[in-house]
Amino acid sequence: MEDFDVVVLGAGTAGETLALELASEGVRVAVVADGLVGGECPFLACMPSKAMLHSARRHRLCGGPDAEAFREAIAWRDEVAEHRDDSAHAEELARAGARLFRGRGKVSRPGVVEVGGLEIGWSDLVVCTGSRPRLPRILGLEDLPCWTSDQALSSPELPGSLAILGGGAVACELAQVYAAFGTEVTVVQRSPRLLSRESPWVGELMAEVLGSQGVRVLTGRSVLGARTTSSGVALELEGGGEVPADRLLVAVGRDPNTRGLGLEQLGIATAGPLKVDARCRVGGQAHVWAAGDVTGVAPYTHTANYQARVVAANLLGRRALADYRAVPRTVYTHPPVAAVGLTRERAEEAGVEVVSARVELSEVARASAEGERIGRLELVTDAARGVLVGASALGPRADEWIGEAALAIRAEVPVEVLADVVRPFPTYSEAYTEALRGILRELRAGVG
Repeated sequence: MEDFDVVVLGAGTAGETLALELASEGVRVAVVADGLVGGECPFLACMPSKAMLHSARRHRLCGGPDAEAFREAIAWRDEVAEHRDDSAHAEELARAGARLFRGRGKVSRPGVVEVGGLEIGWSDLVVCTGSRPRLPRILGLEDLPCWTSDQALSSPELPGSLAILGGGAVACELAQVYAAFGTEVTVVQRSPRLLSRESPWVGELMAEVLGSQGVRVLTGRSVLGARTTSSGVALELEGGGEVPADRLLVAVGRDPNTRGLGLEQLGIATAGPLKVDARCRVGGQAHVWAAGDVTGVAPYTHTANYQARVVAANLLGRRALADYRAVPRTVYTHPPVAAVGLTRERAEEAGVEVVSARVELSEVARASAEGERIGRLELVTDAARGVLVGASALGPRADEWIGEAALAIRAEVPVEVLADVVRPFPTYSEAYTEALRGILRELRAGVG
């Protein structure tokens, strides 16, 4: 048996980042990977989807034959995704000094992981096994050859029609992609609106955006059953009606990968995400840690990277605590959605005395110059403390300028200071100025 200081289960975003951080500091690290080194983000999720969204936007602007443009988009997608070849990532781990073991790792007893018949000893174990697509319980669905987002983003097929189950970020992004290349897209969402975890207006505006691009959006509709047809599939809707399509894409969320890891040998429950403390240490464990989607905290690549750095700092003896108040949430459609902190509704539910303000981006000079008509920024303030606690935006490049709100929330910058910041003209960030001035007026009136 070979012994290591740290064994990392999983080589996705969190596992790769953590291993590189630790190995560069001279820690003896073993990485156990039963999938691609680097995980889904570079090969099957974030990067290929952004490449496709970029190509879709160019195609909407430039036009041309759909099939030819889609072939070009697929070629660009696969180039950006490194043709799903993880050898460069594996080589980087080796150069840093980490050992890579290919295969499914499982805890065989405390302090030992087994992979491919080999036993690997550990002083600390870090679980970074990510998540997997969730399949809803719908009659007949298990018998259909449906796509997950991973399969859609690695397939060269351009279906004539596509039904998408779900109304979250992945559903919205891929709906926009396929619609741009001529596919008839129908989105079926059980919740009353798209992007249901955000403020209601965000989902309403997104439905308007997708509708303007030819996507049929059905919200508040449950699917009772699914079946194959001579041309593809059909979804039976509650209340009557069907949605026929050549292809079905299921995008209703993801579940943490905790099963089959042998964590029960350590007394760790695996019925859901691994519960971690502020140091990203698994509850009740002195030497077991977790980072990334498997924790269920915030399923984003940037969260996984952040948690990996927190774990690394603690393992290196530098105490670090995770703070999730200002983790951005983004949907990379055109225009994108970006949010951070609490929505107005969540803040009120938490008992915060809220003062908020909205600004339509059509009122900002940059929007006038570019002919943009749809867009909004909403800021949410804790009136008692005079600081921002949330921001939501839909508009051009909102994923970039949401950073100002993230910093303000994380650093608890007073609203008075934020309102006094000089922002460049003409930019979309000027929406902050107007919203903050409105909040400041309301706060001052309340004091008076």
